Formats: sequence, structure tokens, C-alpha cells
Amino acid sequence: MRNISFKNGSLDIAGVIHVPDDFEESKKYAAIVCVHPGSSVKEQTAGIYAARMADKGYVALAFDASFQGESGGEPRHVERPAARVEDIRCAVDFLTTLSYVDENRIGVLGICAGGGYAVNAAMTEHRIRAVGTVAAVNIGRARREAGGAGSAIEMLEAVGRQRTLEARGGEPLITNWIPNSPKEAEEAGITGLDSLEAVDYYRTPRGRHERAANQLRFTSVASVLAFDAFHLVEELLTQPLQIIVGNRLGEFGSYQDGHELFQRATCEKDLFVIDGASHYDLYDRPEHVGQAVERLAAFYGDNLVAASGPGGQPRTAA
Repeated sequence: MRNISFKNGSLDIAGVIHVPDDFEESKKYAAIVCVHPGSSVKEQTAGIYAARMADKGYVALAFDASFQGESGGEPRHVERPAARVEDIRCAVDFLTTLSYVDENRIGVLGICAGGGYAVNAAMTEHRIRAVGTVAAVNIGRARREAGGAGSAIEMLEAVGRQRTLEARGGEPLITNWIPNSPKEAEEAGITGLDSLEAVDYYRTPRGRHERAANQLRFTSVASVLAFDAFHLVEELLTQPLQIIVGNRLGEFGSYQDGHELFQRATCEKDLFVIDGASHYDLYDRPEHVGQAVERLAAFYGDNLVAASGPGGQPRTAA
């Protein structure tokens, strides 16, 4: 693991590069950009997948989104889809400057909202040669549907009122992505599978990280509501696509989004359903992550083929 930073405009984006055990800087490697979910940081599930892909022979870069984690940007705790997509493009920029990365063998891998962002970025960033998603969520769709009919408009009205208050010197409104503890979720009467498992992953020792603050600047919700990760996917996504979902369905909709993406994409594509896996099982449960990684390794091996060895598997070439 190597701590690095790269630029998105004037912002410093903090990342970690994972390299194979037998890494030699004089050789060339295929590389994968790993994109974390909303509310997450690079040390959580994106880092798990980056480490596992490094075990498979890839250079893998996990990074914190703009305005989040160790990355720069003010105000803090902003979820801004345009910035998240540009982060990915800038990560590709950075990888092309590394002597040990083959710029013709760069892929992207996104988890949850990071999967939607990965697909969206790849539409206009064709230096990305292969696109992988795990439990991908179209975050705009998820936010628009979260409160039922009419809730998106009500939310936009509330954002407008909050922006007016802040413009007049009022305090910023920082909300939580999810309840801060299992007890808080229980007291709130939350029963949805995904919501409860999100709390179990992010707010208990299972996956908690000090820099995953579970905080969201409320006014940034407007840009999320207007975002469609899959807009123009039929026309602009031409790279090979691997979609991985679990079939234990929850309310966040990754199973449905994965199937919609598979139906709409016109590129070479594959949908792999992991039996018995929920959305959050695919974040860190070894038996489910292991299945996902094996499928992804085969996918990237087949499609990041420049300077590849026998069977399409990546090799390190001088």
C-alpha cells in the first residue's frame, strides 16, 4: 500500500495504491480505479476490493471523494455527483503518469453509489477500458424514490429554504446518512434490510472508520436528486461491463438497478447474481466478496488484454 494524492482541479484527492506482492516498479501493470459508496471512505469496502484485486495481479487505486475523508474541498460532507464523476476521471489522469501502469489497461470498479458513478464516468472517459460494478446503485433514483410520491419536490423546496437561511448567515444543516447506531435505528422503527445492514456495516466495529463520519451537508442533496447515473448509457457506454448483484433484495434497489443497467446497456455485458448475498454482504463478507472478486478477475483478465499473457490474464511486462 502506498499513500498518494492527485488533483481534481484545485482539490487534493487522497488515495491509496495497492500493488501485487511481487510488484516491480520497472514492469507494466493493468490498473483498476476503485470507487467507494456514498458515505464511505477508501479504507472501507473500496479498499477491501482494491486489496483483493492487487492480490490478483493488478495495481488498484482507492481514494476518498472530493469534500470527504482525507480529500480536500469545502464545505465538508458534500455529496456532489459531478465532482464524484470528475474524481474518477482525475484518478485515470493520475494513473497515466505512473511508469508502472499500462495506460491502455485501466479499468474501473465501483461499489453501491460508486458503481453508478463508475458507469457514468466511463461513458465519457474512454481511457477506461473495462467497467465493473458491485451492488451498483443509481443514487439519484434511490434518493428520488426514498420518501414516496412527491418527496423529491418537497426535499428540493426544503433545500431552497436552507440555502436561503445559509445565505443570510444561518448555520449549515448537516444530516446523517443513516442512524448512528443499531439502537437508534431500532428506536426510529427502521425495519428495512438494507437500512439495518448499513447501520451494522458503517456504525459498528464491523466496518466503522473514524473518517466515515456519517454526515451529509443537506443542501448537496439537490444535485443528487437531479442525477441519473445511467443517462445515455445506451449511446455512450461502449466498454465491456460486468455487473454483480446479490439476490437478497433490500430497499436500496441495487438488484433492480443492476438488472436495469444490464437491460439498457448495449455494450458487451454480463450480469452475475450471487445467491444468498444482500447488498451489504457484498461489502465485506468473505464468502460473497470472494465470489465477486473471482468473477471480476476473470472479467478484467479478458478485457484488459493489451500486453496480456496466456488466457488473457494480466502479466507484468517489462
